[in-house]
Amino acid sequence: MSRPMLLVFLFLILMITSQFEWKQQLVSDTDSTSSVSQKQQRISQREEAVKEKIILSQEKNIQKLSELVRSLREQLSECRSSNGSSNSTLSSLAENIIELEQQHILED
Repeated sequence: MSRPMLLVFLFLILMITSQFEWKQQLVSDTDSTSSVSQKQQRISQREEAVKEKIILSQEKNIQKLSELVRSLREQLSECRSSNGSSNSTLSSLAENIIELEQQHILED
């Protein structure tokens, strides 16, 4: 009788210790998955911050370019108005040449 009791006792100890080890493995697995997910969240947040900074810098560059284009258009209109009287004869000649070239192309 003592031998079967000893075997049952050893079996119970084996079961208890194995369950304890399983629980430890499960806890460590959940800890590692949570730390990995936290790292991924941090990485994604950093990526978003970098993307926002890039977008802001691009918007600033676009605004600067728009201002430059506007300034150049104003300068061009000023140049055209100041040279308008002297270039009126030249522009009419240029228009005539363009018309002749277009007619020549259409005839070919």
